[in-house]
Amino acid sequence: MGKNEQLLHDEAPAFSSASRVKYYNIVIESGKGAIVTDADGNDYIDLLASASATNTGHAHPHVVKAIQDQAAKLIQYTPAYFANATAAKLAPRLAALAPISGPVALSWGNSGSDANDAIIKFARAYTGRQYIVSFTGAYHGSTYGSISASAVSLNMRRKIGPMLPGMVKVPFPDPWKRLPNESEDDFVDRMFAAFKLPFETYVPAEEVAAVLIEPIQGDGGIVKTPTKYMQKVYDYAHEHGMLFAVDEVNQGLGRTGKWWSIEHFGLEPDLMSVGKSIASGLPLSAVIGRQDILNSLGSPANVFTTAGNPVTTAAAMATLDVIEDEHLVERSAKLGERAKAFFEAEKQKYPFIGDVRMYGLNGGINIVDPETGADDVDATTKLIYRVFELGALIISLRGNVLRFQPPLVITDEQLDKAFEILDQAFSDFAAGKLSLPDNADEMGW
Repeated sequence: MGKNEQLLHDEAPAFSSASRVKYYNIVIESGKGAIVTDADGNDYIDLLASASATNTGHAHPHVVKAIQDQAAKLIQYTPAYFANATAAKLAPRLAALAPISGPVALSWGNSGSDANDAIIKFARAYTGRQYIVSFTGAYHGSTYGSISASAVSLNMRRKIGPMLPGMVKVPFPDPWKRLPNESEDDFVDRMFAAFKLPFETYVPAEEVAAVLIEPIQGDGGIVKTPTKYMQKVYDYAHEHGMLFAVDEVNQGLGRTGKWWSIEHFGLEPDLMSVGKSIASGLPLSAVIGRQDILNSLGSPANVFTTAGNPVTTAAAMATLDVIEDEHLVERSAKLGERAKAFFEAEKQKYPFIGDVRMYGLNGGINIVDPETGADDVDATTKLIYRVFELGALIISLRGNVLRFQPPLVITDEQLDKAFEILDQAFSDFAAGKLSLPDNADEMGW
């Protein structure tokens, strides 16, 4: 029995089935840059970046040193009662990076989930209204507020209701909802009419506190909101006194070729949630927004014992250094163009590759049945498992979408090798050489 197998065997009786989306039977033991190593010593090119939580790669020397230096001085003293030096320096630096005009403030959290909870809190407090509008396909987190705003998996609802009251879902304008021969403008008009329907029938617009949206959905399939649709939602929200809030947890910090995904639209949010890569994967998040909104609550309405602690904020300071000094936002845009060209070329070779969506080094690639164009979950599972066998880590979303999100520090050579692996997997599938892994029924969302 190898170390991977032994560790998983020992963990199994003590670990909840609710706490991991299963893919491959490995245990990650170490990582460097865009390479991770399992407990048996196997190396993999990481095409997932820990769910876009390690944009700066694994064990970046500057981030590691910041963590080590801070841990040697002070690991924790609750920011709930006293400031610490690293958090005090990080707050204005991060606030200045937010795509929001005027005075900006923030409040710390431990994960993207509680940052989205905080959006709900502050929006309700500031407006005095109860309803929060979110979208189908959204993943905002797993705390009760964020999971109530999410709509990407039935297992985020089964057996745990009732959910947070006052949450309203509207359909996200997925490209696969576009009708045959429907123009972009007609599609946007139809989806916007569906957005307005609740406010015309059962949800008074004057009682809605905020609209919460991922400008580019992450776990919903890596798909960008149509620009004209986003503008209509933005205008409608502000016309009716609703705050416009964006979730940047998955798609922020350079992932899309810009600092924030909302910058692709030229719009300023009132509130935004940040997490995952802000501290290179350490547990830190923030809700950031207009200062008057962030001061609409008094403590301890959004206080956590460890949120904004010295070590995580030191890691975040170093993370921002790396993104700026190594020009990772620009690198994401540049490498994203290479990745888009690769997948578009593969699409011409292999009819089972459907829609290719790439925004920075950040993509969703649909795998379909060439005969019908329908989603092909089995084919996708065969492909990701073959990629794994060939030495790279990639997973599926929505059953048939390849999730392509390498660390932004991936080298040109590593990216070329990843393309070779993907092409080999596609070729093997086209030749009928692939079969489903034994645990296929357990794999994926």
